[in-house]
Amino acid sequence: MKWKKIKEIIIFSLIRLSALFIVIALGIMLFYIFSGGIGKISWEFLSSFPTNGMKSGGIFPMIIGTLSLMILTMLIALPIGILSAIYLVEYTKPGRFTDIIRLAVHNLAGVPSIVYGLLGLGLFVLFLGFGLSLISAAFTLAIMVLPIVITASQETLYAVPKSMREGALALGSTKWETTRHHVLPYAIPGMLTGSILALSRAAGETAPIIMTGAAFYMTHLPSSVFDEFMALPYSIYTLSTESSDVQATRPVVFGAIIVLLLIVLGMNLIAISLRNYYRKKYRW
Repeated sequence: MKWKKIKEIIIFSLIRLSALFIVIALGIMLFYIFSGGIGKISWEFLSSFPTNGMKSGGIFPMIIGTLSLMILTMLIALPIGILSAIYLVEYTKPGRFTDIIRLAVHNLAGVPSIVYGLLGLGLFVLFLGFGLSLISAAFTLAIMVLPIVITASQETLYAVPKSMREGALALGSTKWETTRHHVLPYAIPGMLTGSILALSRAAGETAPIIMTGAAFYMTHLPSSVFDEFMALPYSIYTLSTESSDVQATRPVVFGAIIVLLLIVLGMNLIAISLRNYYRKKYRW
């Protein structure tokens, strides 16, 4: 009995140390970033265009480009991902075809982002003729996050008790009425949370957008979805690795990183707020 108690203490200590390590690593990273860039954050920095080869000015076109890309990606990925999950959970029967679809989803989740960039370059930029553009990048990121959206939505649908479906069907509801009125209201919180978290991950991707439409320097905003655009991840990467004057661009880099972190944090807070709202609205 004494040895079991000692083993329990050791295991819980390791768990606490692991959690503490994560918190310390996050704290060090945030301190390093904010100490290097918080002085750069101002209204002028957020609302003006870059000048002098990105060494001065602001990051307004990068913010607009990133937000536009996320909105387009969401409009493409969410309907396809959620409807695919509903089909796989509610309508398909176990069989070879269903197994192939599930295997494809799991395999797509493990593909490196640079491969998605090559896919977007070949399919959307060259084959479909969209060119280097906002829409090409959005389709590429949508395909990249689809496995996460589908998987998160599937797990949420599985969590809805089977008895709710059986009760609705027993009272004469059709399959779609059961799904629409008795399953989806309870699954929406988890589906939205997982989907928005997937999109927040896509907000920081660099490799796919380099090949599909992100530009390093522009003096105007994109006028349509078929124009090139500036984005925070690509600008941060380029300024960090290819700038001829690192000291001059370093405050801009750290300031852009802070803004990108705030955008991702904002998306996560939206996901949490939506989840809490729907959990209060729908209870079983």
